[in-house]
Amino acid sequence: MPEQPTDAEKAESVKPATTSEKASHGVIGDSVQSPETPRVDSRIHVSDKHPASWKWVGRTAFQSLVLIAVFIGGIALIGVAQRTGWIQTTAGNDASQPTATPTAAQRHICPMMCVPPTTEPGRCPVCGMELVPATSDSGGDGVSISINPAHRRLIGIRTEMAKMDSVDRTIRTIGSIQYDESQLSTISAYVDGRLEKLYADYVGVPVKEGDDLALIYSPELYTAQAEFLTTQEQKTSSRFIDTSRMQEMAAEKLVELGMSEAQIASLRQERVAKSRIRIQSPQNGTVIEKMAVEGDYVKTGQSIYRVADLSTVWMMLDLFPDDAARVLFGQEVEAQISSAPGTVFTGRVAFIDPTVDSSTRSVKVRVEMLNLDGKLRPGDYATARLTVPAIPSDEVYDPALAGKFISPMHPQVIREEPGVCPICDMALIPTTQLGFSELPLPDQQFITIPRDAVLMAGNNSVVYVEVEPGRFEVRRVTVGALTDSEAIVAEGLGPGEMVATEGNFLLDSQSQLAGNPSLLDPSRAPLFAAGPLPWKSSPTPVLLDDKASDAFDNAFAAYFEIQASLANDSTAPPIAVNRLIKGLDDALADNSVPDQAQRELFAAKKAADRLVAQLEDSRVAFRLISHSLIRALQYTRGRATQNGLIHFYCPMVPGGGGDWLQDGTVLKNPYWGSQMLTCGELVRDLSLTPESSSDGDGDDLFEGLEVQTLDFED
Repeated sequence: MPEQPTDAEKAESVKPATTSEKASHGVIGDSVQSPETPRVDSRIHVSDKHPASWKWVGRTAFQSLVLIAVFIGGIALIGVAQRTGWIQTTAGNDASQPTATPTAAQRHICPMMCVPPTTEPGRCPVCGMELVPATSDSGGDGVSISINPAHRRLIGIRTEMAKMDSVDRTIRTIGSIQYDESQLSTISAYVDGRLEKLYADYVGVPVKEGDDLALIYSPELYTAQAEFLTTQEQKTSSRFIDTSRMQEMAAEKLVELGMSEAQIASLRQERVAKSRIRIQSPQNGTVIEKMAVEGDYVKTGQSIYRVADLSTVWMMLDLFPDDAARVLFGQEVEAQISSAPGTVFTGRVAFIDPTVDSSTRSVKVRVEMLNLDGKLRPGDYATARLTVPAIPSDEVYDPALAGKFISPMHPQVIREEPGVCPICDMALIPTTQLGFSELPLPDQQFITIPRDAVLMAGNNSVVYVEVEPGRFEVRRVTVGALTDSEAIVAEGLGPGEMVATEGNFLLDSQSQLAGNPSLLDPSRAPLFAAGPLPWKSSPTPVLLDDKASDAFDNAFAAYFEIQASLANDSTAPPIAVNRLIKGLDDALADNSVPDQAQRELFAAKKAADRLVAQLEDSRVAFRLISHSLIRALQYTRGRATQNGLIHFYCPMVPGGGGDWLQDGTVLKNPYWGSQMLTCGELVRDLSLTPESSSDGDGDDLFEGLEVQTLDFED
């Protein structure tokens, strides 16, 4: 039977092991064996390959890998949730911090600027490039961009001031030099005979009036001369024979056979009949064609020579009908030909064809040109230039024709006094009948800018205005006319404003990248220049009479009715719109209305057709009508529109403010209605008589008038 351990040995067996002992026995941690656990001798269980220890390590590694996989999967799920919108991010957890307001839809643009910006991402339908998000605009107001001086010099931006000036337009066309048909003669045989001698025996021989061209033998002519001499010998008349009448008939027969008065006088003096007669030139000129040679027998009426006077030639031009409508008889034309480079030839319009060629859809214009040096050769081509007003006008001032008299057939004949044309013997007419003014006309002032400043695409035209140093604003403009170097701006720009003339395409690209209005998407760009319409105090408005005055005043009466309706937040009454259009039509049909006023009335009539749309669209059309009518008042007035017209302006109208007229002193804003009925400012009293206001500017007239101007910060 084995020996039982003593109590001391039992106590020693349950004594906690030291740290060194634990390490030597491979014990991890501070765990203590239970008393019931039999003590095992470490010397027996120490080994390099302990199966229980490796199982524990594997289990721990597996659990760690599972935790890492779960953590990565959770992060991935959060990212997917944010992309799909299941989870919204916030700026922070501070409840006192205001939440972010939703922004406008992101705009995407094509890098090649093929299409206008869009709110949908994707690819450009034109070039196929990926659309990129638009950057935030650098101007801060959504319609302008800022360029620092360094970048401005780098991209070469240049600006120029818009100015008021009169503008002419140059019409260029190709013409051909032709003979002056009024200076062209054909020499034919008056009698049958044989050509015995041709003195002008080649083409190009210069001849003078009365020079001998050919010698013709004709028995018929000899018989006629003998009869003439016989009648000359009869001195007395009888009851049955009238000698004087026979002599006259014999002389007339010689004339019909081609003899001149000088030749008949020589025959009467020499009293010798000749079977041969010399054919003489009827004019000065050059032989341009010879149709016979010596020895030919010719019949009566057969052509022998053609002689042309090349001291004057015609230049035939083909003009478009709209260009031909601006050309006047007697207007000067400049031309150049390739055979004389650097030489400018001048002529004057002698004829404008009243019909349009059905095949070429052009109008023939004939120019008479002097050719004393012979450099203009018929058959040659020429490049012609005509200068006409850019805006059509019934009167044109030409210093060379002012107060002069001109031949109705030969415009080169210009005289200081009435008389007769030395070429056609027609009476000279005053140039005023042809549309030329005797005195210089008041300058037809228009807002002009360099043509390069205007960017055009389809019906859209924009310019970039430097509103502040380095800040450029995109502005929609209405182009009235274009010349070689200038553009007339009818709407959208004021005199004195600076516009970009070079580098504006780069400005437009930057505006598109910023998501601002641009040439491809100008709908949000302002249309009018800021500030009220400028007023020209001269010339004095023309006072209309009778029907023209009634039509003009009726149009304004309907306009005031429409203005009151818009101020009451109502659309324009159809009856008032019809009255406005009819009044404008009647005024346009009256010739007593000045041309400048007719242009403005026509623009107002075009905008009046849009008054029957929705309220907002009607207000846009009303602004166009107001601008046109205010400018028309500078040129003409009716009896009822001489006084009592008040010009107001509201700077809060989007797109550069809005002007309008009222026939009373109580301000009622037609652009805002009840929202801002009294928002606006007094511009001027448009009355013609000084009695309408004490000091002429309307200050006393509007004393006490409540005018409210609202300023809103962006």
